[in-house]
Amino acid sequence: MKYAYYPGCSSESSARDQHSSSMAVAKALGIEFVEIEGWTCCGATPGHQTDRVLAASLPAANLVLAQDMGLDIVVNCAACYSRLKMANYEVLNQPDMREKVGDALGSDYDGSVKVRHLVEILLEDYGLENLKTRLSHSLDGIKIASYYGCLLVRPHEVTNFDDPENPTSMDNLISAMGAESLDWPSKTDCCGNSLSLTTKSDLVVSLSDSIIGMAQAAGADCIAVACPLCQVNLDLRQIDIKKQTGRQYNMPILYITQLIGLCLGLSTEALGLNKLVIAPSNIINAVKTAA
Repeated sequence: MKYAYYPGCSSESSARDQHSSSMAVAKALGIEFVEIEGWTCCGATPGHQTDRVLAASLPAANLVLAQDMGLDIVVNCAACYSRLKMANYEVLNQPDMREKVGDALGSDYDGSVKVRHLVEILLEDYGLENLKTRLSHSLDGIKIASYYGCLLVRPHEVTNFDDPENPTSMDNLISAMGAESLDWPSKTDCCGNSLSLTTKSDLVVSLSDSIIGMAQAAGADCIAVACPLCQVNLDLRQIDIKKQTGRQYNMPILYITQLIGLCLGLSTEALGLNKLVIAPSNIINAVKTAA
């Protein structure tokens, strides 16, 4: 299995742990990621709040590079995934946008490069049964709340990723690792990360408090995420939640790739688990050697 890998800007800053755990898991499973040479920022939130043509052209520039490689493109960051998917959707469905993007890039792009999230690849290409045979450790006895956030599942006609109201893809991976995947009501609620740099930081704290509180009420030992924006927000905001409300959750927020890596027997350093604000000691200590 070989894919064009788009790291995204956060892989070199706030989401180094997601990047390192994804690369480590892929290597352990024999999945080849070929980093796109010369990749550039997809624009993320600032791009599509500025100009629609810019918002489509920035991700399309990377899709053209992947097209030249002749490979599907794999993305970890949910924001990057959303922007690349949206660029494809607009180019395919809006002839005038395709023309404008082509003018911006200096060449026509037809929207044909398939954009995949690593979770999709593990489920659809690698397969759960195949994954189970590679696991040397188990999450048996651990209760995990899968948190999908906004960008993986919405808008559904663009991402076509799982059910937009009750997604189960990460839940299926968690169950395959032996953990109990919890049924809880906040798996697609917004954590408010995009408001973090505005004057509405109190709202961000409130949204994060609600999500973590719901996970705790459901009995979660940790929350699993696949988005660096969600991970950073829910991990860091627990400090602000304690200051504003007095509630101290100590809820570890782990990437799904970090959990998979633990079950593959990979080191905590390789998975970036030492970089989390809320230390996942309870999860690391609870991981069992598979029978």
